[in-house]
Amino acid sequence: MDTRVLIAGAGPTGLTLAIELARRDVAVRIVDKAETYFVGSRGDGMQPRTLEVFEDLGVLDAVLAAGAAPVPMKIHLGGEVVGERMMFDPVEPTPSKPYPTGWFLGQSQTEGILRDRLAEFGVRVELNTGLTGFEQDADGVTATLSTGETVRAAYLVGADGGKSFVRKALGIAFEGSTDESIRMLLGDVRAEGLDRAYGHWFATPEDPMSGMMFSPLPGTPHFQFGAPLGDGETDVETALPAVQARLDALSGGTVRLSDLAWSTVWRPNVRLAARFRDGRVFLAGDAAHVHPPTGGQGLNTGIQDGYNLGWKLADGSPELLDSYEPERRANAARVLGISSELMRKYVDGDEDAHRRGEETQQLDVNYRGGPLSPAGTGTLRPGDRAPDAPLADANGKRVRLFELFRGPHATELVFGDGPASAEPAYRILPAGSAPTPDALIDEGGHAYAAYEASAGRRVLIRPDGYVWSIA
Repeated sequence: MDTRVLIAGAGPTGLTLAIELARRDVAVRIVDKAETYFVGSRGDGMQPRTLEVFEDLGVLDAVLAAGAAPVPMKIHLGGEVVGERMMFDPVEPTPSKPYPTGWFLGQSQTEGILRDRLAEFGVRVELNTGLTGFEQDADGVTATLSTGETVRAAYLVGADGGKSFVRKALGIAFEGSTDESIRMLLGDVRAEGLDRAYGHWFATPEDPMSGMMFSPLPGTPHFQFGAPLGDGETDVETALPAVQARLDALSGGTVRLSDLAWSTVWRPNVRLAARFRDGRVFLAGDAAHVHPPTGGQGLNTGIQDGYNLGWKLADGSPELLDSYEPERRANAARVLGISSELMRKYVDGDEDAHRRGEETQQLDVNYRGGPLSPAGTGTLRPGDRAPDAPLADANGKRVRLFELFRGPHATELVFGDGPASAEPAYRILPAGSAPTPDALIDEGGHAYAAYEASAGRRVLIRPDGYVWSIA
């Protein structure tokens, strides 16, 4: 084999998968047909669960430093500011949920951070290198690249976007629809005269739900803009003069636009691949599912595809590889329903269409009933996200469960005085116990509460931070 895994597509999904493999010392190559790295915001909203994934991957500090928390939205009607709205209600961190609110960072910056992390493992994206064909057999996949090279790999992953060459070559149906009745003008632009501490919504008093939105992009001088298009708007111009004229009609000419980085007319293409796997070839991210932008679900779901698949490909056991499709396809279908419902609210002019609740945070993503999750009872069950909690060692130093989980390993938690049965394992004693060198003390009773634990309970945590088994 030339490499164990060949990844086609170097967006957030492919990069996450490559990091997961590289940090396990699995040989991986990641290729992309693009001549240069993508520049633009696109998927700029990261959900709380994705922030937890990024902590495990070792990129959270960089993401938090480069990005920003949600900002309030100023409402401009007829050129006058008439109020403010928040997309998210402020939520304080808890011991079990350290990152309860989403974070904003342009997609190209997120990709840059992930590329830098991947490079720390000696793996770099191969640009201008498209996948032009592949064949698989019982032992592996033989792929041909646009450079003329032939690559032999144990597995191929198509993370190559909604127009996926890999998916089309496999003949896998991309079930769903493209709704031509709903269109939006999207892009990134500089906007002189707008306060970057806020997002901005411009509309007329007569039609306050039809207008133009501007959101500041952290770490750049640009705003991301979006404008719903009416039924009668055909052959929409996307160049800067047309974008400026559209805004002038709503704002009275108080904002001057410049440096249009990119723009497009977007149509809701809501689709789900009939299968996420064909033998030794897998689909992930937009190659497997495409979403409306409402709710900020697409990029996040793709990242978690890569996070789920990485440790399974590294292990290579049939049981784990067989679990990828049922676990991730079921969640992709659920998320598509959420984002589609939010899109419908926008179309219907629902005043709460901008609101985001717990259903978009992806903290409730679970694999209950899946092939790796035996049936259970109680609030916490196999297949659920493993909660965080504070602990203290024998010297009183604080440590979090997420710190114990961090890395490519599975983790066993043993509550009480019973011996640990496997490595790596951690024995956790109740709050108030006497410190011992080989155990951690539950700080404030949060770990025992989160894991519904009593003496002797054992909880095995998967490498991707979900409960594997409870005994």
